Amino acid sequence: MTVVLFEDEQVQQLYPVTVGRPAFSISCGGYTLLELIEEEGWPRREYTRPHVRAYREAAGLAPAVDGPPALPVLLVNAALVPSTAAVARLRALRAAGQPLLVPAASSSAAGVRAEAVQGRAPAGRQGSRRRVAAALLPAGAGLPPAAARLSEFASWLASLPLETLSEPLPLLEYPHDIVRWHLAIFAENLAHRLKAARFVQQSDGVFVAPGAMLGPYVVADTRGGPVVLDERAQIGPYCYLRGPLYVGPDSRVTEHAAIKDGVALGHTTKIGGEIEGSIVESYTNKQHHGFLGHSYLGSWINLGAGTCTSDLKNTYGQVNMEYQGVRVATGMQFIGCIMGDYAKTAINTSIFTGKTVGVCSMLYGFVTTNVPSFVNYARSFGQVTEAPVDVMVATQARMFARRQVEQRPCDIQLLHDMYELTRHERQIAGEPLSL
Repeated sequence: MTVVLFEDEQVQQLYPVTVGRPAFSISCGGYTLLELIEEEGWPRREYTRPHVRAYREAAGLAPAVDGPPALPVLLVNAALVPSTAAVARLRALRAAGQPLLVPAASSSAAGVRAEAVQGRAPAGRQGSRRRVAAALLPAGAGLPPAAARLSEFASWLASLPLETLSEPLPLLEYPHDIVRWHLAIFAENLAHRLKAARFVQQSDGVFVAPGAMLGPYVVADTRGGPVVLDERAQIGPYCYLRGPLYVGPDSRVTEHAAIKDGVALGHTTKIGGEIEGSIVESYTNKQHHGFLGHSYLGSWINLGAGTCTSDLKNTYGQVNMEYQGVRVATGMQFIGCIMGDYAKTAINTSIFTGKTVGVCSMLYGFVTTNVPSFVNYARSFGQVTEAPVDVMVATQARMFARRQVEQRPCDIQLLHDMYELTRHERQIAGEPLSL
Protein backbone atom coordinates (compact mmCIF):
# COMPACT_ATOMS: atom_id res chain seq x y z
CA MET A 1 0.00 0.00 0.00
CA THR A 2 1.06 3.58 -0.63
CA VAL A 3 -0.08 6.52 1.51
CA VAL A 4 -0.37 9.83 -0.32
CA LEU A 5 -0.26 12.81 2.03
CA PHE A 6 -1.88 15.76 0.27
CA GLU A 7 -2.45 19.39 1.13
CA ASP A 8 -5.76 20.87 0.01
CA GLU A 9 -6.71 24.44 -0.82
CA GLN A 10 -7.51 25.34 2.78
CA VAL A 11 -3.98 24.75 4.04
CA GLN A 12 -3.49 28.52 3.91
CA GLN A 13 -6.08 28.92 6.66
CA LEU A 14 -3.44 27.45 8.98
CA TYR A 15 -1.07 30.39 8.39
CA PRO A 16 1.25 31.41 10.00
CA VAL A 17 1.91 27.81 11.07
CA THR A 18 2.03 26.40 7.52
CA VAL A 19 3.85 29.24 5.76
CA GLY A 20 7.03 27.19 5.64
CA ARG A 21 6.01 23.71 6.73
CA PRO A 22 3.56 21.11 5.38
CA ALA A 23 0.45 20.55 7.44
CA PHE A 24 1.53 16.98 8.18
CA SER A 25 4.58 18.34 10.07
CA ILE A 26 2.50 20.25 12.65
CA SER A 27 3.00 18.89 16.16
CA CYS A 28 -0.30 18.24 17.93
CA GLY A 29 -0.86 15.84 20.79
CA GLY A 30 2.87 15.14 20.97
CA TYR A 31 3.03 13.78 17.41
CA THR A 32 2.99 14.96 13.84
CA LEU A 33 0.84 13.12 11.33
CA LEU A 34 4.01 12.24 9.43
CA GLU A 35 5.48 10.55 12.52
CA LEU A 36 2.38 8.40 12.98
CA ILE A 37 2.35 7.41 9.30
CA GLU A 38 6.04 6.51 9.43
CA GLU A 39 5.42 4.38 12.52
CA GLU A 40 3.03 2.26 10.47
CA GLY A 41 5.78 1.59 7.94
CA TRP A 42 3.59 2.58 4.99
CA PRO A 43 5.43 3.86 1.89
CA ARG A 44 4.33 7.41 1.17
CA ARG A 45 4.20 10.15 -1.42
CA GLU A 46 3.61 13.83 -0.85
CA TYR A 47 1.46 16.38 -2.69
CA THR A 48 2.32 19.77 -1.22
CA ARG A 49 2.63 23.40 -2.29
CA PRO A 50 5.51 24.05 -4.73
CA HIS A 51 7.82 25.86 -2.30
CA VAL A 52 7.29 23.19 0.37
CA ARG A 53 7.88 20.40 -2.14
CA ALA A 54 11.07 22.06 -3.41
CA TYR A 55 12.45 22.49 0.09
CA ARG A 56 11.67 18.95 1.22
CA GLU A 57 13.17 17.44 -1.91
CA ALA A 58 16.35 19.53 -1.59
CA ALA A 59 16.64 18.71 2.12
CA GLY A 60 16.15 14.99 1.51
CA LEU A 61 12.93 14.90 3.52
CA ALA A 62 10.51 13.87 0.77
CA PRO A 63 10.54 10.23 -0.36
CA ALA A 64 11.99 9.45 -3.77
CA VAL A 65 9.30 8.72 -6.36
CA ASP A 66 10.15 5.86 -8.69
CA GLY A 67 7.47 4.30 -10.85
CA PRO A 68 3.77 3.81 -10.08
CA PRO A 69 2.69 3.62 -6.43
CA ALA A 70 2.17 0.26 -4.75
CA LEU A 71 -1.51 -0.63 -4.56
CA PRO A 72 -3.83 0.06 -2.86
CA VAL A 73 -3.42 3.84 -2.67
CA LEU A 74 -4.67 5.59 0.46
CA LEU A 75 -5.04 9.38 0.28
CA VAL A 76 -4.69 11.21 3.60
CA ASN A 77 -5.29 14.92 4.08
CA ALA A 78 -2.13 16.52 5.48
CA ALA A 79 -4.27 18.46 7.98
CA LEU A 80 -5.72 15.31 9.55
CA VAL A 81 -5.63 15.56 13.36
CA PRO A 82 -2.63 13.36 14.28
CA SER A 83 -4.29 11.10 16.80
CA THR A 84 -3.83 7.38 17.29
CA ALA A 85 -7.60 7.03 16.86
CA ALA A 86 -7.41 8.64 13.40
CA VAL A 87 -4.61 6.29 12.35
CA ALA A 88 -6.72 3.33 13.55
CA ARG A 89 -9.48 4.57 11.21
CA LEU A 90 -6.97 4.64 8.36
CA ARG A 91 -6.03 1.03 9.08
CA ALA A 92 -9.69 0.06 9.00
CA LEU A 93 -10.14 1.92 5.71
CA ARG A 94 -7.26 -0.03 4.24
CA ALA A 95 -8.66 -3.32 5.55
CA ALA A 96 -12.07 -2.60 3.98
CA GLY A 97 -10.49 -3.20 0.59
CA GLN A 98 -13.09 -1.24 -1.39
CA PRO A 99 -12.96 2.35 -2.69
CA LEU A 100 -14.21 4.64 0.06
CA LEU A 101 -14.07 8.33 0.94
CA VAL A 102 -13.98 9.75 4.47
CA PRO A 103 -15.27 13.32 4.64
CA ALA A 104 -13.83 15.93 6.97
CA ALA A 105 -15.81 16.79 10.07
CA SER A 106 -17.59 20.12 9.68
CA SER A 107 -16.16 22.97 11.75
CA SER A 108 -19.71 23.77 12.83
CA ALA A 109 -19.66 20.52 14.76
CA ALA A 110 -17.06 22.12 17.04
CA GLY A 111 -19.11 25.26 17.53
CA VAL A 112 -16.88 27.36 15.26
CA ARG A 113 -18.32 30.42 13.55
CA ALA A 114 -16.50 32.54 10.97
CA GLU A 115 -17.43 35.92 9.52
CA ALA A 116 -15.68 38.53 7.42
CA VAL A 117 -14.17 41.44 9.29
CA GLN A 118 -15.67 44.80 8.29
CA GLY A 119 -13.69 46.40 5.51
CA ARG A 120 -11.60 43.30 4.86
CA ALA A 121 -11.95 40.54 2.31
CA PRO A 122 -12.39 37.06 3.72
CA ALA A 123 -9.74 34.45 3.16
CA GLY A 124 -10.09 32.16 0.16
CA ARG A 125 -12.12 29.01 0.65
CA GLN A 126 -13.17 26.04 -1.43
CA GLY A 127 -16.72 27.22 -1.79
CA SER A 128 -19.27 24.44 -1.60
CA ARG A 129 -16.77 21.62 -2.13
CA ARG A 130 -16.59 19.50 0.99
CA ARG A 131 -13.14 18.68 2.29
CA VAL A 132 -11.84 15.14 2.12
CA ALA A 133 -10.07 13.64 5.14
CA ALA A 134 -9.05 10.34 3.53
CA ALA A 135 -9.89 8.08 0.60
CA LEU A 136 -9.01 4.58 -0.56
CA LEU A 137 -8.70 4.79 -4.34
CA PRO A 138 -10.14 2.33 -6.84
CA ALA A 139 -7.65 0.26 -8.81
CA GLY A 140 -6.44 2.05 -11.91
CA ALA A 141 -7.33 5.52 -10.62
CA GLY A 142 -3.74 6.71 -11.00
CA LEU A 143 -2.47 9.97 -9.53
CA PRO A 144 -2.12 13.50 -10.92
CA PRO A 145 1.41 14.80 -11.60
CA ALA A 146 3.28 15.66 -8.40
CA ALA A 147 3.43 19.29 -9.54
CA ALA A 148 -0.36 19.57 -9.89
CA ARG A 149 -1.87 22.62 -8.23
CA LEU A 150 -3.93 22.06 -5.10
CA SER A 151 -7.12 23.02 -6.93
CA GLU A 152 -6.37 20.52 -9.71
CA PHE A 153 -5.75 17.76 -7.19
CA ALA A 154 -9.03 18.55 -5.40
CA SER A 155 -10.98 18.53 -8.68
CA TRP A 156 -9.45 15.20 -9.65
CA LEU A 157 -10.36 13.73 -6.27
CA ALA A 158 -13.95 14.99 -6.53
CA SER A 159 -14.34 13.24 -9.88
CA LEU A 160 -13.61 9.76 -8.51
CA PRO A 161 -16.54 7.34 -8.02
CA LEU A 162 -16.14 6.79 -4.28
CA GLU A 163 -18.72 5.77 -1.72
CA THR A 164 -18.75 8.30 1.13
CA LEU A 165 -18.68 7.06 4.71
CA SER A 166 -21.04 8.66 7.20
CA GLU A 167 -18.45 9.00 9.98
CA PRO A 168 -16.08 11.92 9.25
CA LEU A 169 -12.54 12.49 10.50
CA PRO A 170 -11.41 15.81 12.01
CA LEU A 171 -8.97 18.16 10.29
CA LEU A 172 -6.96 21.09 11.62
CA GLU A 173 -8.87 23.94 10.02
CA TYR A 174 -7.65 27.05 11.87
CA PRO A 175 -4.48 27.58 13.94
CA HIS A 176 -6.31 27.51 17.27
CA ASP A 177 -7.52 24.00 16.37
CA ILE A 178 -3.95 22.83 16.95
CA VAL A 179 -4.16 23.76 20.63
CA ARG A 180 -7.76 22.57 20.97
CA TRP A 181 -7.08 19.14 19.53
CA HIS A 182 -3.72 18.88 21.28
CA LEU A 183 -5.42 19.02 24.66
CA ALA A 184 -8.10 16.56 23.55
CA ILE A 185 -5.79 13.83 22.19
CA PHE A 186 -2.60 14.29 24.19
CA ALA A 187 -3.31 11.69 26.89
CA GLU A 188 -4.15 8.97 24.36
CA ASN A 189 -1.17 9.80 22.15
CA LEU A 190 1.16 9.83 25.15
CA ALA A 191 -0.05 6.39 26.21
CA HIS A 192 0.74 5.19 22.69
CA ARG A 193 4.25 6.66 22.84
CA LEU A 194 4.95 4.89 26.12
CA LYS A 195 4.56 1.52 24.39
CA ALA A 196 8.04 2.07 22.94
CA ALA A 197 10.63 -0.12 24.65
CA ARG A 198 13.03 2.77 25.25
CA PHE A 199 10.94 4.17 28.13
CA VAL A 200 11.48 2.94 31.68
CA GLN A 201 9.33 3.98 34.64
CA GLN A 202 11.73 5.70 37.01
CA SER A 203 9.11 6.50 39.63
CA ASP A 204 5.32 6.52 39.83
CA GLY A 205 4.13 8.00 36.52
CA VAL A 206 7.58 9.29 35.49
CA PHE A 207 9.02 7.61 32.39
CA VAL A 208 12.51 8.21 31.03
CA ALA A 209 14.37 7.13 27.89
CA PRO A 210 18.13 6.44 27.77
CA GLY A 211 20.24 9.46 28.67
CA ALA A 212 17.37 11.46 30.23
CA MET A 213 18.17 13.12 33.55
CA LEU A 214 16.11 14.58 36.40
CA GLY A 215 17.93 17.13 38.56
CA PRO A 216 17.68 17.24 42.35
CA TYR A 217 14.57 18.46 44.14
CA VAL A 218 12.27 18.06 41.14
CA VAL A 219 8.57 17.64 41.96
CA ALA A 220 6.56 15.53 39.50
CA ASP A 221 2.76 15.51 39.89
CA THR A 222 1.44 12.64 37.76
CA ARG A 223 -2.16 12.53 39.01
CA GLY A 224 -3.38 14.10 35.75
CA GLY A 225 -1.11 12.10 33.47
CA PRO A 226 2.45 10.82 33.05
CA VAL A 227 5.66 12.82 32.80
CA VAL A 228 7.64 11.49 29.83
CA LEU A 229 11.28 12.40 29.12
CA ASP A 230 12.67 11.27 25.79
CA GLU A 231 16.31 10.48 25.05
CA ARG A 232 18.88 12.84 26.59
CA ALA A 233 16.23 15.26 27.88
CA GLN A 234 17.41 17.14 30.97
CA ILE A 235 15.38 18.65 33.82
CA GLY A 236 17.19 21.17 36.02
CA PRO A 237 16.89 21.34 39.82
CA TYR A 238 13.87 22.70 41.67
CA CYS A 239 11.46 22.23 38.77
CA TYR A 240 7.74 21.49 39.02
CA LEU A 241 6.37 19.07 36.41
CA ARG A 242 2.66 18.26 36.17
CA GLY A 243 1.47 15.71 33.65
CA PRO A 244 0.54 14.98 31.04
CA LEU A 245 3.92 16.21 29.84
CA TYR A 246 6.27 15.21 27.04
CA VAL A 247 9.85 16.51 26.81
CA GLY A 248 11.45 15.71 23.45
CA PRO A 249 14.96 14.38 22.79
CA ASP A 250 17.90 16.65 23.65
CA SER A 251 15.63 19.25 25.25
CA ARG A 252 16.53 21.04 28.45
CA VAL A 253 14.26 22.50 31.12
CA THR A 254 16.09 25.08 33.22
CA GLU A 255 16.01 25.37 37.01
CA HIS A 256 12.90 26.57 38.84
CA ALA A 257 10.64 26.03 35.80
CA ALA A 258 6.96 25.05 36.09
CA ILE A 259 5.82 22.91 33.12
CA LYS A 260 2.29 21.59 33.45
CA ASP A 261 -1.10 20.41 32.22
CA GLY A 262 -0.55 19.23 28.68
CA VAL A 263 2.80 20.60 27.48
CA ALA A 264 4.60 18.94 24.56
CA LEU A 265 8.17 20.02 23.82
CA GLY A 266 9.86 19.14 20.53
CA HIS A 267 13.45 18.04 20.24
CA THR A 268 16.35 20.35 21.07
CA THR A 269 14.30 22.98 22.89
CA LYS A 270 15.46 25.05 25.87
CA ILE A 271 12.64 25.86 28.25
CA GLY A 272 12.21 27.87 31.46
CA GLY A 273 9.60 29.89 33.35
CA GLU A 274 5.97 28.74 33.40
CA ILE A 275 4.30 26.89 30.53
CA GLU A 276 0.79 25.44 30.52
CA GLY A 277 -1.17 23.52 27.87
CA SER A 278 1.15 24.46 25.00
CA ILE A 279 3.12 23.06 22.06
CA VAL A 280 6.73 24.06 21.41
CA GLU A 281 8.29 22.88 18.15
CA SER A 282 11.93 21.83 17.73
CA TYR A 283 14.88 24.22 18.16
CA THR A 284 12.80 26.86 19.96
CA ASN A 285 14.05 28.67 23.08
CA LYS A 286 11.94 29.97 25.94
CA GLN A 287 14.74 29.82 28.45
CA HIS A 288 13.84 32.55 30.94
CA HIS A 289 11.00 33.47 33.26
CA GLY A 290 7.62 34.45 31.82
CA PHE A 291 4.29 32.74 31.19
CA LEU A 292 3.28 30.83 28.04
CA GLY A 293 -0.25 29.48 28.15
CA HIS A 294 -2.39 27.49 25.68
CA SER A 295 -0.18 28.51 22.78
CA TYR A 296 1.65 27.13 19.77
CA LEU A 297 5.27 28.07 19.06
CA GLY A 298 6.86 27.09 15.76
CA SER A 299 10.52 26.19 15.24
CA TRP A 300 13.60 28.38 15.72
CA ILE A 301 11.75 30.89 17.89
CA ASN A 302 13.38 32.75 20.76
CA LEU A 303 11.35 34.39 23.52
CA GLY A 304 13.23 37.05 25.46
CA ALA A 305 13.27 37.10 29.26
CA GLY A 306 9.96 38.18 30.76
CA THR A 307 7.91 37.50 27.63
CA CYS A 308 4.35 36.66 28.67
CA THR A 309 1.20 35.59 26.86
CA SER A 310 -2.34 36.13 28.02
CA ASP A 311 -4.56 33.10 27.51
CA LEU A 312 -7.73 34.34 29.26
CA LYS A 313 -9.84 37.43 28.60
CA ASN A 314 -10.64 39.75 31.51
CA THR A 315 -14.31 38.97 30.86
CA TYR A 316 -13.66 35.20 31.13
CA GLY A 317 -15.55 34.88 27.84
CA GLN A 318 -14.76 32.77 24.79
CA VAL A 319 -11.99 34.04 22.54
CA ASN A 320 -12.50 35.22 18.96
CA MET A 321 -9.52 35.16 16.61
CA GLU A 322 -8.90 36.81 13.27
CA TYR A 323 -7.30 35.03 10.33
CA GLN A 324 -6.70 36.74 6.98
CA GLY A 325 -9.74 38.96 7.25
CA VAL A 326 -12.01 36.38 8.91
CA ARG A 327 -13.10 36.62 12.52
CA VAL A 328 -13.54 33.15 13.99
CA ALA A 329 -15.33 32.23 17.21
CA THR A 330 -13.03 29.56 18.63
CA GLY A 331 -15.40 28.21 21.27
CA MET A 332 -12.39 28.24 23.62
CA GLN A 333 -12.04 30.14 26.88
CA PHE A 334 -8.28 29.64 27.04
CA ILE A 335 -6.12 30.42 24.00
CA GLY A 336 -2.86 32.33 24.00
CA CYS A 337 -0.84 33.01 20.87
CA ILE A 338 0.02 31.21 17.64
CA MET A 339 3.59 32.05 16.63
CA GLY A 340 5.16 31.19 13.27
CA ASP A 341 8.67 29.87 12.69
CA TYR A 342 11.71 32.12 13.33
CA ALA A 343 9.78 34.78 15.28
CA LYS A 344 11.58 36.56 18.15
CA THR A 345 10.52 38.64 21.15
CA ALA A 346 12.48 41.22 23.11
CA ILE A 347 12.62 41.24 26.91
CA ASN A 348 9.31 41.87 28.70
CA THR A 349 7.19 41.52 25.57
CA SER A 350 3.50 41.08 26.42
CA ILE A 351 1.22 39.30 23.93
CA PHE A 352 -2.53 39.79 24.30
CA THR A 353 -5.06 36.96 24.20
CA GLY A 354 -5.70 35.14 20.93
CA LYS A 355 -3.07 36.79 18.74
CA THR A 356 -1.12 35.36 15.81
CA VAL A 357 2.51 36.23 15.10
CA GLY A 358 3.80 35.81 11.57
CA VAL A 359 7.02 34.06 10.57
CA CYS A 360 10.36 35.86 10.93
CA SER A 361 8.96 38.80 12.89
CA MET A 362 10.61 40.66 15.78
CA LEU A 363 8.35 41.78 18.64
CA TYR A 364 8.84 44.57 21.19
CA GLY A 365 6.58 45.91 23.96
CA PHE A 366 2.83 45.22 23.97
CA VAL A 367 1.43 43.05 21.17
CA THR A 368 -2.22 44.07 20.94
CA THR A 369 -2.95 43.02 17.34
CA ASN A 370 -2.04 40.20 15.01
CA VAL A 371 1.53 40.56 13.73
CA PRO A 372 2.32 40.19 10.01
CA SER A 373 5.27 38.13 8.84
CA PHE A 374 8.72 39.71 8.37
CA VAL A 375 8.12 42.86 10.42
CA ASN A 376 9.71 44.65 13.35
CA TYR A 377 6.65 45.12 15.53
CA ALA A 378 6.93 47.91 18.10
CA ARG A 379 3.43 49.29 17.77
CA SER A 380 3.29 50.40 21.41
CA PHE A 381 6.25 52.66 20.54
CA GLY A 382 4.61 53.81 17.29
CA GLN A 383 6.72 51.73 14.91
CA VAL A 384 6.01 48.79 12.60
CA THR A 385 8.64 48.32 9.90
CA GLU A 386 9.56 45.56 7.49
CA ALA A 387 12.24 43.04 8.47
CA PRO A 388 14.31 42.50 5.29
CA VAL A 389 14.72 38.89 4.24
CA ASP A 390 18.52 39.30 4.04
CA VAL A 391 18.55 40.15 7.75
CA MET A 392 16.60 36.98 8.49
CA VAL A 393 19.02 34.91 6.38
CA ALA A 394 21.95 36.25 8.41
CA THR A 395 20.05 35.63 11.65
CA GLN A 396 19.28 32.09 10.59
CA ALA A 397 22.97 31.43 9.92
CA ARG A 398 23.89 32.59 13.44
CA MET A 399 21.13 30.53 15.04
CA PHE A 400 22.06 27.40 13.11
CA ALA A 401 25.71 27.79 14.05
CA ARG A 402 24.84 27.89 17.76
CA ARG A 403 23.11 24.51 17.40
CA GLN A 404 25.73 22.98 15.09
CA VAL A 405 23.22 22.91 12.22
CA GLU A 406 24.44 23.57 8.68
CA GLN A 407 22.69 26.35 6.78
CA ARG A 408 21.99 24.96 3.31
CA PRO A 409 20.91 26.76 0.13
CA CYS A 410 17.44 25.23 0.53
CA ASP A 411 17.11 26.81 4.00
CA ILE A 412 17.92 30.23 2.56
CA GLN A 413 15.55 29.69 -0.37
CA LEU A 414 12.72 28.75 1.99
CA LEU A 415 13.12 32.08 3.80
CA HIS A 416 12.89 33.91 0.47
CA ASP A 417 9.81 31.88 -0.47
CA MET A 418 8.13 32.66 2.85
CA TYR A 419 8.94 36.34 2.39
CA GLU A 420 7.23 36.45 -1.01
CA LEU A 421 4.24 34.39 0.15
CA THR A 422 3.55 36.82 2.99
CA ARG A 423 4.24 40.06 1.15
CA HIS A 424 0.51 40.96 1.20
CA GLU A 425 0.45 40.83 5.02
CA ARG A 426 2.84 43.76 5.34
CA GLN A 427 0.47 45.99 3.39
CA ILE A 428 -1.82 46.04 6.45
CA ALA A 429 0.90 46.75 9.02
CA GLY A 430 -0.11 50.43 9.24
CA GLU A 431 -3.65 49.79 10.49
CA PRO A 432 -4.82 51.78 13.53
CA LEU A 433 -4.17 50.31 16.96
CA SER A 434 -6.99 47.90 17.79
CA LEU A 435 -7.53 46.32 21.17
